[in-house]
Amino acid sequence: MPKTSARLLALLSLLQARRDWPGALLAERLDVSPRTVRRDVDRLRELGYPIAAFKGPGGGYRLDAGAELPPLLFDDEQAVALAIALQIATTAGAGIEEAAARALNTVRQVMPARLRRRIDTLQVTAVERPATRPNPQADSGVLMALSAAVHAREVLRFDYIPASLPGSDDNGVQTPPRRVQPHHLVTWGGRWYLVGWDLDRDDWRTFRADRITPCTPTGPRFTPRELPGGEVAAFVASRFRGSDGSGDWPCRGEVILDLAAEVVSRYTSDGVVEELGPDRCRLVLGSWSWPGLAAAIGRFDADIEVIGPAELKAAFAHLASRYADAAAGGPTSLTTPSASGDDVIHS
Repeated sequence: MPKTSARLLALLSLLQARRDWPGALLAERLDVSPRTVRRDVDRLRELGYPIAAFKGPGGGYRLDAGAELPPLLFDDEQAVALAIALQIATTAGAGIEEAAARALNTVRQVMPARLRRRIDTLQVTAVERPATRPNPQADSGVLMALSAAVHAREVLRFDYIPASLPGSDDNGVQTPPRRVQPHHLVTWGGRWYLVGWDLDRDDWRTFRADRITPCTPTGPRFTPRELPGGEVAAFVASRFRGSDGSGDWPCRGEVILDLAAEVVSRYTSDGVVEELGPDRCRLVLGSWSWPGLAAAIGRFDADIEVIGPAELKAAFAHLASRYADAAAGGPTSLTTPSASGDDVIHS
């Protein structure tokens, strides 16, 4: 028969695994008598665990919610998952950062050495942005491999399947193995990304973790480069905005809309709206391209006066021609203006 302490932990683990446990089944799983199960249940109750007994054929037990938080028991995977969630919560911006950091430290202290090493290796940066659609899951083994390479500062080699872009020929085909100096593992919009220096392209890149297949072994150790701007959250946000790392949108314009400021503000998360009258307002807004900015402004069902710059006026003219051709059933041949004159495509 296991020692009492080990048996109590085993009993608690079983009670956490499912809602209702017949007493006879618990006794069988623990290889003890029903009387011993009853005594062990009483011991757990003394420790603060609210275990209810229910009637029925043979009777049984249920672990209920209580008024106070008793000691918890996690298996290895649960402990690692909890630590990841707490790491993300430390950057959530929800007023719980200090509490999450203290909770993470508490969990880490009581972990066995093998789990502490996994947690210390897995360093995650959360860049807040709400998910807009269901996202593919990244394999936990891949996340651990990426994080281990970041922690060890070792060059990563991996196969990568880029996103299929409209009008492109890649169709999601796997590219030749990439060689990257990994710097950060981040979450953005419900997805996992690796930020690293691409050795073959001699530039910073972001890679979706669910499209990465790591190769072994890893490469040589490297001295980390400094991220543009020095702050990973701002860098990632800038990259997904298509900017140069300054944190702002690469294209920003100003217009006057014949629409109430209250209405425009409701649908403008990061723009500046100024009321000019009951049904008139000024809007300053940014986007990753001039046509994208013009389209974002055009979604408001109102007359538009463009204050500037000239690129925004050109983008409205471009979209007007394109929409007219679409209504007539023919293609447009105008050149699409962008922030820099080049298409910006992220890995």
